[in-house]
Amino acid sequence: MNRTDATACPHCGWPDGGEPFQVLSRHATATGRTEWTRCGCGSLQVRVVDGTGTRVVSRGRPAAEPGAVSR
Repeated sequence: MNRTDATACPHCGWPDGGEPFQVLSRHATATGRTEWTRCGCGSLQVRVVDGTGTRVVSRGRPAAEPGAVSR
């Protein structure tokens, strides 16, 4: 059975178990693979895919809109 954690992107609500908007890279590991992905809102995610399923282990914030003031 393939397990995915029942969580969602805190920035846009896209479910983590769904397909990412864009896969940036995939890297084989001893237990499966690590994927760097980009969510539809623009946030970067690091996903671990192994025998227990897929889970997001780290995520960034969406990039600021061009011209937006950072606070």
